[in-house]
Amino acid sequence: MIDRRQFLVSSAAVAALGQTVSTAALAQAAWPTRPISIVILFAAGSGTDTMARIFAEKLSAKVGQPVTIDNKPGANGTIAGAAVARAAPDGHTLMFTSNTSHAAAAALVKNMPYDQVRDFEAIGLVGLVPFCVVAHPGAPFDTIQELVAYAKANPGKLSYGTGNSTGVVAGETLKRLLGFDAVQVPYKSVPPALNDVLSGTLQYMVADMGTVLPHIKSGRVKPIVSISSERSPNLPNLKTLREQGIEFDLDGWYAMFAPARTPRPIIDRVNAIIREEYPKPEMQQRMREFNVILKLGSPEDLLAFQKAEIEKWTKLAREAGIQPEG
Repeated sequence: MIDRRQFLVSSAAVAALGQTVSTAALAQAAWPTRPISIVILFAAGSGTDTMARIFAEKLSAKVGQPVTIDNKPGANGTIAGAAVARAAPDGHTLMFTSNTSHAAAAALVKNMPYDQVRDFEAIGLVGLVPFCVVAHPGAPFDTIQELVAYAKANPGKLSYGTGNSTGVVAGETLKRLLGFDAVQVPYKSVPPALNDVLSGTLQYMVADMGTVLPHIKSGRVKPIVSISSERSPNLPNLKTLREQGIEFDLDGWYAMFAPARTPRPIIDRVNAIIREEYPKPEMQQRMREFNVILKLGSPEDLLAFQKAEIEKWTKLAREAGIQPEG
């Protein structure tokens, strides 16, 4: 015989589960009911901005609602990250972001306005982003070895720009590993830092290859070395640090997140669109143009990858002597 209290508890549990499933199904069926905003952490013109806009077009076509880009640069991506963390978890605010806001920020920002894992739902990884050191054409060095020699021979005269966390950590790690000094000049995003390299105000910077590639091809900046794990297909002659005996590499990455508690059916729908659209030839061509290496997976894959990246970036920042600021 079933105890009446057990029956009532079981009935309540079944009803609650049914309500949860019903709510999730309703969220999927109704979503989206208005325009979707994709928040990004860098300014217009950056590689992140361009990749987000490409996906926004595809997402809009799939879901039948306008998809707008909301640029919120600054503070190592935490301005954008905080805005998304506070947004309603209804699928109408998403974040196309990078390792800056969701892996490196905790090691660079003293008072984090959000938890990089707990305050978000992982949607899906998009791809890896190779980085390189580029310099003004008039800079008196063409290789990483010459850059180091110049810095040692001219103390206090070398300055470099940073527009994201990869630039900060890579730039400081290179200084530590190779024993030279250079003044770091921080910017809110890569484009303004690049502008000062183009003008000669700064001698060099670490930047994603997608942003600097057109300027490399036009001769307005010169590539010095790749800091990524492998050579870029678009710059096959540019050697990596490891190929030159320097035991260090660092890749950026792109991924999508949503505010915590966004219904799983919405997460799965966006993930499915990512995995459907990015492998298409048109998207692959655009990704090659911006030196993005396709890397897809499930929400669970992204979450595991993100946790490993947080550990990696924290270790690198600590070893480079980078103190959290703000």
